[in-house]
Amino acid sequence: QSPSVLDATCTEDADCPTGNPVVHGNGIKTGKCVMFNTTHSTCEIYGWCPVENNTLPRKPLLAEAENFTLFIKNTVHFTKFNFSKCNTLQTNDPTYFKSCTYDPFFSPSCPVFRVRDMVEAAGETFEDLALLGGSIGVRIEWNCDLDHPAAQCQPRYSFRLQDRRYNFRTASYYWDSQQQLYRNLLKLYGIRFDISVHGQVPGAGAPAGGCTADCPAVLVCPQATVVCDLVLLYLDAKADFYWREKFEEVR
Repeated sequence: QSPSVLDATCTEDADCPTGNPVVHGNGIKTGKCVMFNTTHSTCEIYGWCPVENNTLPRKPLLAEAENFTLFIKNTVHFTKFNFSKCNTLQTNDPTYFKSCTYDPFFSPSCPVFRVRDMVEAAGETFEDLALLGGSIGVRIEWNCDLDHPAAQCQPRYSFRLQDRRYNFRTASYYWDSQQQLYRNLLKLYGIRFDISVHGQVPGAGAPAGGCTADCPAVLVCPQATVVCDLVLLYLDAKADFYWREKFEEVR
């Protein structure tokens, strides 16, 4: 371990208890104090080498992702009034969702969002988030007056910046021909979208049957749908209703 790590410096083996992790270090102590160089001794560790390179990227890694799109499909149900509504436009045109892009004025019923537009709506520049990643909160609000036609019950979208940096690590492990274990460690930068759904009927206090879901994905968010399905189909008190709405049994 590098002598720059305070917990790794030692003068004898007793300073390196076997099995203890090096605080702010890169591995587990083997119990041996070894010479690091002519002036320092440090605890020997079990760990992967080389250690991670902390160099930050110098050019945007997501520069070409500005025109990528995110499809967000959401359905709410006001149980007290037995009223359901989906945020997607009911259309028989099979090409509609392939060609439309959300716009609050010209295309408010299109659930396809351009990544750059979402970032800018959150008050951030895409180029900044494309360099080191970031986190954007997407809030979907359903405030529906059911005394009016159902067509007037429309979701409102808002976006906010949650973090200007976002990255995570993932590793793949494999054995070489000499049966020695290796790994490839990747540090991935991305734009994370956290999607939350809220709704109410003004004056009635009836909650919407939506859910709040974190979507830790770079550009597309299938996880949010999975989380919502798990909650609504297995944990919600009205799970039977959602099963009937989501699935059709064919005999």
